[in-house]
Amino acid sequence: MFDDNYKFTCVERFLEYVKYDTQSDENSKSFPSTEKQKILSADLVKELKEIGLKDAHLDEWGYVIASLPSNIKKDVPAIAFIAHVDTSPAVTGKDVKAVINKNYQGGDIKLKNGGWVIKESENPDLKNMKGFDIITTDGTTLLGADNKAGVAEIMDAANYLITHPEVKHGTIKICFTPDEEVGRGTEKIDLKKLGAKYAYTVDGSSRGEIEFETFSADAVVIKFFGKNIHPGYAKGQMINSIKIASAFVDSLPKDKLSPETTEGREGYVHCNAFNGNEELTTLKFIIRDFETPKLKEYENFLKELAEKTVAKYPGAKLEFEVIEQYRNMKEVLVNHPKITEYAVEAMNRLGIKPIMHPIRGGTDGSRLSFMGLPTPNIFAGEHSFHSQLEWVAKQDMEMAVKAIVEISKVWEERS
Repeated sequence: MFDDNYKFTCVERFLEYVKYDTQSDENSKSFPSTEKQKILSADLVKELKEIGLKDAHLDEWGYVIASLPSNIKKDVPAIAFIAHVDTSPAVTGKDVKAVINKNYQGGDIKLKNGGWVIKESENPDLKNMKGFDIITTDGTTLLGADNKAGVAEIMDAANYLITHPEVKHGTIKICFTPDEEVGRGTEKIDLKKLGAKYAYTVDGSSRGEIEFETFSADAVVIKFFGKNIHPGYAKGQMINSIKIASAFVDSLPKDKLSPETTEGREGYVHCNAFNGNEELTTLKFIIRDFETPKLKEYENFLKELAEKTVAKYPGAKLEFEVIEQYRNMKEVLVNHPKITEYAVEAMNRLGIKPIMHPIRGGTDGSRLSFMGLPTPNIFAGEHSFHSQLEWVAKQDMEMAVKAIVEISKVWEERS
Protein backbone atom coordinates (compact mmCIF):
# COMPACT_ATOMS: atom_id res chain seq x y z
CA MET A 1 0.00 0.00 0.00
CA PHE A 2 1.14 3.54 -0.77
CA ASP A 3 1.53 5.81 2.25
CA ASP A 4 -1.54 8.07 2.08
CA ASN A 5 0.19 10.57 4.36
CA TYR A 6 3.10 11.06 1.98
CA LYS A 7 3.57 14.66 0.87
CA PHE A 8 4.20 14.55 -2.86
CA THR A 9 6.97 16.77 -4.22
CA CYS A 10 6.50 16.19 -7.95
CA VAL A 11 4.41 19.30 -8.67
CA GLU A 12 6.64 21.56 -6.60
CA ARG A 13 9.70 20.21 -8.42
CA PHE A 14 8.00 20.47 -11.80
CA LEU A 15 7.10 24.13 -11.33
CA GLU A 16 10.77 24.83 -10.67
CA TYR A 17 12.05 22.77 -13.61
CA VAL A 18 9.87 24.55 -16.17
CA LYS A 19 11.59 27.83 -15.30
CA TYR A 20 14.76 26.49 -16.95
CA ASP A 21 15.02 27.10 -20.70
CA THR A 22 16.17 23.70 -21.97
CA GLN A 23 15.07 23.90 -25.59
CA SER A 24 17.11 21.65 -27.88
CA ASP A 25 18.21 22.68 -31.39
CA GLU A 26 17.65 20.42 -34.38
CA ASN A 27 20.19 22.35 -36.47
CA SER A 28 23.04 22.12 -33.98
CA LYS A 29 26.01 19.82 -34.63
CA SER A 30 27.16 19.74 -30.99
CA PHE A 31 26.06 17.31 -28.29
CA PRO A 32 24.02 18.12 -26.45
CA SER A 33 22.61 20.44 -29.06
CA THR A 34 22.36 23.29 -26.51
CA GLU A 35 24.55 23.80 -23.46
CA LYS A 36 21.68 25.31 -21.49
CA GLN A 37 20.19 21.84 -21.02
CA LYS A 38 23.12 21.03 -18.75
CA ILE A 39 22.17 23.80 -16.32
CA LEU A 40 19.01 21.98 -15.27
CA SER A 41 20.79 18.63 -15.39
CA ALA A 42 23.51 19.84 -13.02
CA ASP A 43 20.88 21.02 -10.57
CA LEU A 44 19.09 17.67 -10.83
CA VAL A 45 22.32 16.00 -9.72
CA LYS A 46 22.35 18.21 -6.63
CA GLU A 47 18.75 17.27 -5.85
CA LEU A 48 19.45 13.57 -6.27
CA LYS A 49 22.35 13.78 -3.87
CA GLU A 50 20.22 15.72 -1.40
CA ILE A 51 17.63 12.95 -1.28
CA GLY A 52 20.35 10.34 -0.80
CA LEU A 53 21.54 9.06 -4.17
CA LYS A 54 25.24 9.50 -3.51
CA ASP A 55 26.53 8.36 -6.91
CA ALA A 56 24.45 10.89 -8.89
CA HIS A 57 26.55 12.62 -11.53
CA LEU A 58 26.43 14.49 -14.83
CA ASP A 59 28.65 13.01 -17.52
CA GLU A 60 30.45 14.89 -20.27
CA TRP A 61 27.56 14.47 -22.69
CA GLY A 62 24.86 15.84 -20.40
CA TYR A 63 23.38 12.58 -19.10
CA VAL A 64 22.35 12.46 -15.45
CA ILE A 65 22.84 8.99 -13.97
CA ALA A 66 22.10 7.85 -10.42
CA SER A 67 21.45 4.63 -8.51
CA LEU A 68 19.10 3.68 -5.72
CA PRO A 69 20.68 0.49 -4.29
CA SER A 70 18.62 -2.63 -3.72
CA ASN A 71 17.31 -3.07 -0.17
CA ILE A 72 16.80 -6.83 -0.45
CA LYS A 73 19.08 -9.86 -0.60
CA LYS A 74 17.53 -11.73 -3.51
CA ASP A 75 18.62 -11.16 -7.10
CA VAL A 76 16.38 -8.67 -8.91
CA PRO A 77 17.26 -7.23 -12.33
CA ALA A 78 18.24 -3.56 -12.21
CA ILE A 79 15.55 -1.43 -13.85
CA ALA A 80 15.89 2.16 -15.01
CA PHE A 81 13.39 5.00 -15.16
CA ILE A 82 14.26 7.52 -17.86
CA ALA A 83 13.02 11.01 -18.79
CA HIS A 84 14.43 13.84 -20.91
CA VAL A 85 15.20 17.39 -19.83
CA ASP A 86 14.98 19.14 -23.20
CA THR A 87 11.87 20.75 -24.64
CA SER A 88 10.73 20.98 -28.24
CA PRO A 89 12.31 23.46 -30.69
CA ALA A 90 8.81 24.08 -32.08
CA VAL A 91 7.76 26.63 -29.43
CA THR A 92 9.87 28.72 -27.08
CA GLY A 93 10.48 27.39 -23.60
CA LYS A 94 12.02 30.59 -22.23
CA ASP A 95 10.39 32.41 -19.30
CA VAL A 96 7.66 29.81 -18.80
CA LYS A 97 4.92 31.04 -16.49
CA ALA A 98 2.92 28.07 -15.28
CA VAL A 99 -0.68 28.57 -14.18
CA ILE A 100 -2.51 26.18 -11.86
CA ASN A 101 -6.23 26.00 -12.65
CA LYS A 102 -7.49 24.56 -9.36
CA ASN A 103 -10.61 22.43 -9.02
CA TYR A 104 -11.37 22.23 -12.73
CA GLN A 105 -15.11 21.91 -13.29
CA GLY A 106 -15.23 21.08 -16.98
CA GLY A 107 -15.39 23.10 -20.17
CA ASP A 108 -12.70 24.93 -22.11
CA ILE A 109 -9.68 26.51 -20.43
CA LYS A 110 -8.83 29.96 -21.79
CA LEU A 111 -5.19 30.93 -21.37
CA LYS A 112 -4.24 34.43 -20.25
CA ASN A 113 -2.37 35.47 -23.40
CA GLY A 114 -2.50 34.96 -27.14
CA GLY A 115 -6.12 33.94 -27.40
CA TRP A 116 -5.23 30.29 -26.83
CA VAL A 117 -8.00 27.96 -25.63
CA ILE A 118 -7.59 24.38 -24.43
CA LYS A 119 -10.82 22.94 -25.80
CA GLU A 120 -12.55 20.13 -23.98
CA SER A 121 -13.75 18.81 -27.34
CA GLU A 122 -10.14 18.36 -28.45
CA ASN A 123 -8.92 16.96 -25.12
CA PRO A 124 -11.11 13.95 -24.21
CA ASP A 125 -9.17 13.30 -20.99
CA LEU A 126 -10.49 16.57 -19.55
CA LYS A 127 -13.93 14.99 -19.26
CA ASN A 128 -12.59 12.75 -16.49
CA MET A 129 -10.83 15.51 -14.58
CA LYS A 130 -13.49 17.42 -12.73
CA GLY A 131 -12.02 18.49 -9.41
CA PHE A 132 -8.46 18.11 -10.69
CA ASP A 133 -5.85 20.88 -10.70
CA ILE A 134 -4.81 21.53 -14.31
CA ILE A 135 -1.40 23.11 -14.90
CA THR A 136 -1.09 25.17 -18.10
CA THR A 137 1.04 27.96 -19.48
CA ASP A 138 -0.03 31.59 -19.66
CA GLY A 139 -0.17 31.21 -23.45
CA THR A 140 3.21 32.72 -24.32
CA THR A 141 5.33 29.54 -24.24
CA LEU A 142 5.02 25.81 -24.13
CA LEU A 143 4.81 24.33 -20.64
CA GLY A 144 7.56 21.72 -20.69
CA ALA A 145 5.48 18.92 -19.21
CA ASP A 146 7.04 16.98 -22.07
CA ASN A 147 9.12 15.73 -20.35
CA LYS A 148 9.83 17.68 -17.15
CA ALA A 149 6.70 16.11 -15.68
CA GLY A 150 8.42 12.75 -16.08
CA VAL A 151 11.64 14.10 -14.56
CA ALA A 152 9.73 15.41 -11.51
CA GLU A 153 7.79 12.17 -11.11
CA ILE A 154 10.93 10.03 -11.15
CA MET A 155 12.56 12.36 -8.62
CA ASP A 156 9.52 12.12 -6.34
CA ALA A 157 9.34 8.33 -6.67
CA ALA A 158 13.02 8.07 -5.71
CA ASN A 159 12.35 10.31 -2.71
CA TYR A 160 9.42 8.10 -1.69
CA LEU A 161 11.46 4.88 -1.90
CA ILE A 162 14.30 6.40 0.13
CA THR A 163 11.98 7.70 2.85
CA HIS A 164 10.03 4.42 2.94
CA PRO A 165 12.67 1.69 3.36
CA GLU A 166 9.94 -0.81 4.18
CA VAL A 167 9.10 -0.84 0.46
CA LYS A 168 11.21 -3.65 -0.97
CA HIS A 169 12.87 -3.12 -4.33
CA GLY A 170 15.85 -4.13 -6.39
CA THR A 171 18.42 -1.71 -7.79
CA ILE A 172 16.73 1.30 -9.38
CA LYS A 173 18.63 3.31 -11.96
CA ILE A 174 17.69 6.87 -12.86
CA CYS A 175 18.67 8.56 -16.10
CA PHE A 176 17.80 12.03 -17.40
CA THR A 177 18.76 12.57 -21.03
CA PRO A 178 19.27 15.57 -23.32
CA ASP A 179 18.14 16.06 -26.93
CA GLU A 180 15.23 13.61 -27.09
CA GLU A 181 13.12 16.16 -28.94
CA VAL A 182 15.60 16.34 -31.81
CA GLY A 183 15.94 12.57 -32.08
CA ARG A 184 19.40 12.35 -30.51
CA GLY A 185 18.60 11.44 -26.92
CA THR A 186 20.46 8.12 -27.00
CA GLU A 187 23.35 9.18 -29.22
CA LYS A 188 26.03 9.25 -26.52
CA ILE A 189 24.44 7.21 -23.74
CA ASP A 190 26.68 4.66 -22.01
CA LEU A 191 24.41 1.72 -21.26
CA LYS A 192 27.17 -0.22 -19.58
CA LYS A 193 27.64 2.63 -17.11
CA LEU A 194 23.88 2.94 -16.62
CA GLY A 195 23.87 -0.72 -15.62
CA ALA A 196 20.17 -1.53 -16.10
CA LYS A 197 18.76 -4.69 -17.65
CA TYR A 198 15.34 -3.23 -18.39
CA ALA A 199 13.92 0.30 -18.42
CA TYR A 200 10.83 2.47 -18.71
CA THR A 201 10.65 5.94 -20.19
CA VAL A 202 8.16 8.10 -18.26
CA ASP A 203 7.01 10.23 -21.18
CA GLY A 204 3.44 9.27 -21.98
CA SER A 205 0.11 11.03 -21.89
CA SER A 206 -3.12 9.63 -20.44
CA ARG A 207 -3.25 7.97 -17.03
CA GLY A 208 -2.66 4.25 -17.49
CA GLU A 209 -0.84 4.41 -20.82
CA ILE A 210 1.69 1.64 -21.41
CA GLU A 211 3.21 1.99 -24.85
CA PHE A 212 5.24 -0.90 -26.24
CA GLU A 213 4.91 -0.24 -29.96
CA THR A 214 6.13 2.73 -32.00
CA PHE A 215 6.46 3.66 -35.63
CA SER A 216 9.49 2.51 -37.53
CA ALA A 217 11.09 5.57 -39.06
CA ASP A 218 13.43 6.73 -41.79
CA ALA A 219 14.30 10.13 -43.17
CA VAL A 220 14.64 10.86 -46.87
CA VAL A 221 16.57 13.76 -48.37
CA ILE A 222 15.85 14.57 -52.02
CA LYS A 223 18.01 17.07 -53.88
CA PHE A 224 16.84 18.52 -57.18
CA PHE A 225 19.61 20.12 -59.25
CA GLY A 226 18.82 22.72 -61.86
CA LYS A 227 20.81 25.29 -63.81
CA ASN A 228 20.84 28.96 -62.95
CA ILE A 229 21.11 31.69 -65.57
CA HIS A 230 20.54 35.42 -65.20
CA PRO A 231 16.74 35.68 -65.45
CA GLY A 232 17.01 38.37 -68.10
CA TYR A 233 18.72 35.90 -70.45
CA ALA A 234 17.27 32.63 -69.19
CA LYS A 235 15.01 31.64 -72.08
CA GLY A 236 15.74 28.11 -73.18
CA GLN A 237 18.59 27.78 -70.66
CA MET A 238 17.40 28.06 -67.05
CA ILE A 239 16.35 24.91 -65.24
CA ASN A 240 14.68 26.11 -62.06
CA SER A 241 15.08 23.49 -59.33
CA ILE A 242 12.41 25.21 -57.21
CA LYS A 243 9.82 24.57 -59.90
CA ILE A 244 10.92 20.95 -60.24
CA ALA A 245 10.68 20.36 -56.51
CA SER A 246 7.29 22.09 -56.39
CA ALA A 247 6.00 19.91 -59.22
CA PHE A 248 7.19 16.84 -57.34
CA VAL A 249 5.45 17.87 -54.11
CA ASP A 250 2.28 18.68 -56.06
CA SER A 251 2.33 15.16 -57.56
CA LEU A 252 2.17 13.50 -54.14
CA PRO A 253 -1.15 11.79 -53.33
CA LYS A 254 -3.76 14.18 -51.97
CA ASP A 255 -6.02 11.60 -50.33
CA LYS A 256 -3.59 9.15 -48.72
CA LEU A 257 -0.06 8.66 -47.37
CA SER A 258 0.10 12.02 -45.57
CA PRO A 259 -0.23 12.83 -41.85
CA GLU A 260 -3.37 14.80 -42.65
CA THR A 261 -5.11 11.76 -44.14
CA THR A 262 -3.91 8.85 -41.98
CA GLU A 263 -4.69 7.51 -38.51
CA GLY A 264 -4.53 4.35 -36.43
CA ARG A 265 -2.02 1.92 -37.89
CA GLU A 266 -1.66 3.73 -41.21
CA GLY A 267 1.79 4.97 -42.16
CA TYR A 268 2.70 8.13 -44.03
CA VAL A 269 5.31 10.15 -45.92
CA HIS A 270 5.65 13.76 -44.80
CA CYS A 271 7.63 16.61 -46.34
CA ASN A 272 8.81 18.69 -43.39
CA ALA A 273 11.43 20.94 -45.04
CA PHE A 274 11.70 22.71 -48.41
CA ASN A 275 14.71 24.93 -49.06
CA GLY A 276 16.43 26.05 -52.20
CA ASN A 277 17.08 28.32 -55.14
CA GLU A 278 17.22 27.94 -58.92
CA GLU A 279 20.38 25.81 -58.75
CA LEU A 280 19.52 23.42 -55.92
CA THR A 281 16.38 22.67 -53.91
CA THR A 282 16.45 20.21 -51.04
CA LEU A 283 13.39 18.46 -49.65
CA LYS A 284 13.37 16.52 -46.40
CA PHE A 285 10.84 13.81 -45.65
CA ILE A 286 10.04 11.66 -42.67
CA ILE A 287 8.75 8.15 -43.45
CA ARG A 288 6.68 6.29 -40.85
CA ASP A 289 4.93 2.94 -40.50
CA PHE A 290 4.43 0.28 -37.83
CA GLU A 291 5.61 -2.39 -40.27
CA THR A 292 9.29 -1.82 -41.03
CA PRO A 293 9.23 -3.36 -44.58
CA LYS A 294 6.67 -0.77 -45.65
CA LEU A 295 9.26 1.99 -45.22
CA LYS A 296 11.10 0.59 -48.24
CA GLU A 297 7.85 0.59 -50.24
CA TYR A 298 7.23 4.25 -49.45
CA GLU A 299 10.83 5.19 -50.23
CA ASN A 300 10.74 3.39 -53.57
CA PHE A 301 7.48 5.17 -54.35
CA LEU A 302 9.05 8.56 -53.60
CA LYS A 303 12.15 7.79 -55.65
CA GLU A 304 10.16 6.67 -58.70
CA LEU A 305 7.94 9.73 -58.46
CA ALA A 306 10.97 12.02 -58.16
CA GLU A 307 12.62 10.38 -61.18
CA LYS A 308 9.47 10.78 -63.26
CA THR A 309 9.32 14.46 -62.29
CA VAL A 310 12.96 15.15 -63.16
CA ALA A 311 12.55 13.40 -66.51
CA LYS A 312 10.14 16.15 -67.55
CA TYR A 313 12.93 18.75 -67.19
CA PRO A 314 15.83 17.86 -69.52
CA GLY A 315 19.17 18.65 -67.90
CA ALA A 316 17.86 18.41 -64.34
CA LYS A 317 19.42 15.94 -61.93
CA LEU A 318 18.39 14.17 -58.74
CA GLU A 319 20.01 12.83 -55.57
CA PHE A 320 18.03 10.56 -53.23
CA GLU A 321 19.27 9.61 -49.75
CA VAL A 322 17.64 7.40 -47.09
CA ILE A 323 18.68 7.83 -43.44
CA GLU A 324 17.60 5.21 -40.93
CA GLN A 325 16.13 6.76 -37.79
CA TYR A 326 14.52 4.20 -35.47
CA ARG A 327 12.54 0.96 -35.51
CA ASN A 328 9.34 -0.27 -33.89
CA MET A 329 10.36 -1.24 -30.37
CA LYS A 330 7.73 -4.01 -30.37
CA GLU A 331 10.17 -6.04 -32.47
CA VAL A 332 12.36 -6.22 -29.35
CA LEU A 333 9.81 -5.99 -26.54
CA VAL A 334 7.81 -8.97 -27.83
CA ASN A 335 10.76 -11.07 -26.65
CA HIS A 336 10.58 -9.59 -23.14
CA PRO A 337 6.86 -9.73 -22.28
CA LYS A 338 7.32 -9.43 -18.53
CA ILE A 339 8.38 -5.76 -18.82
CA THR A 340 4.95 -4.84 -20.10
CA GLU A 341 3.17 -7.41 -17.93
CA TYR A 342 4.67 -5.96 -14.75
CA ALA A 343 3.59 -2.46 -15.74
CA VAL A 344 0.05 -3.72 -16.38
CA GLU A 345 0.06 -5.42 -12.98
CA ALA A 346 1.19 -2.18 -11.31
CA MET A 347 -1.62 -0.21 -12.98
CA ASN A 348 -4.22 -2.78 -11.96
CA ARG A 349 -3.06 -2.65 -8.34
CA LEU A 350 -3.53 1.11 -8.36
CA GLY A 351 -7.02 0.80 -9.78
CA ILE A 352 -5.94 2.28 -13.10
CA LYS A 353 -7.23 0.83 -16.37
CA PRO A 354 -4.16 0.02 -18.49
CA ILE A 355 -4.28 1.71 -21.89
CA MET A 356 -2.33 -0.31 -24.44
CA HIS A 357 -1.96 1.31 -27.83
CA PRO A 358 0.79 2.00 -30.37
CA ILE A 359 2.52 5.37 -30.49
CA ARG A 360 2.17 7.22 -33.78
CA GLY A 361 5.67 8.47 -33.22
CA GLY A 362 8.81 7.34 -31.44
CA THR A 363 10.52 7.57 -28.09
CA ASP A 364 14.04 7.12 -26.81
CA GLY A 365 12.76 3.67 -25.88
CA SER A 366 12.76 2.73 -29.56
CA ARG A 367 16.49 3.16 -29.92
CA LEU A 368 17.28 1.94 -26.41
CA SER A 369 15.43 -1.29 -27.07
CA PHE A 370 17.50 -1.99 -30.18
CA MET A 371 20.66 -0.99 -28.31
CA GLY A 372 20.01 -3.81 -25.84
CA LEU A 373 17.92 -2.08 -23.17
CA PRO A 374 14.25 -3.08 -23.65
CA THR A 375 12.28 0.07 -22.81
CA PRO A 376 8.52 0.61 -23.09
CA ASN A 377 6.94 3.95 -22.24
CA ILE A 378 4.51 4.73 -19.38
CA PHE A 379 2.29 7.71 -18.71
CA ALA A 380 3.50 10.98 -17.21
CA GLY A 381 0.22 12.90 -17.66
CA GLU A 382 1.48 15.15 -20.47
CA HIS A 383 -1.01 16.49 -23.02
CA SER A 384 -0.88 18.65 -26.19
CA PHE A 385 2.89 18.40 -26.55
CA HIS A 386 5.00 21.03 -28.30
CA SER A 387 2.50 23.87 -28.11
CA GLN A 388 1.18 26.72 -26.02
CA LEU A 389 -1.79 24.43 -25.27
CA GLU A 390 0.30 21.94 -23.30
CA TRP A 391 -1.12 20.87 -19.94
CA VAL A 392 -0.80 18.32 -17.16
CA ALA A 393 -2.97 17.49 -14.14
CA LYS A 394 -1.48 17.53 -10.65
CA GLN A 395 -3.37 14.37 -9.75
CA ASP A 396 -2.02 12.51 -12.80
CA MET A 397 1.52 13.46 -11.86
CA GLU A 398 1.02 12.07 -8.37
CA MET A 399 -0.47 8.88 -9.80
CA ALA A 400 2.57 8.52 -12.06
CA VAL A 401 4.75 8.63 -8.94
CA LYS A 402 2.68 5.81 -7.49
CA ALA A 403 2.99 3.85 -10.74
CA ILE A 404 6.80 4.08 -10.69
CA VAL A 405 6.87 2.88 -7.08
CA GLU A 406 4.42 0.07 -7.79
CA ILE A 407 6.35 -1.12 -10.84
CA SER A 408 9.47 -1.28 -8.69
CA LYS A 409 7.56 -3.38 -6.14
CA VAL A 410 6.23 -5.79 -8.76
CA TRP A 411 9.73 -6.44 -10.08
CA GLU A 412 10.89 -7.30 -6.55
CA GLU A 413 7.95 -9.59 -5.91
CA ARG A 414 8.06 -11.42 -9.25
CA SER A 415 11.83 -11.96 -9.35
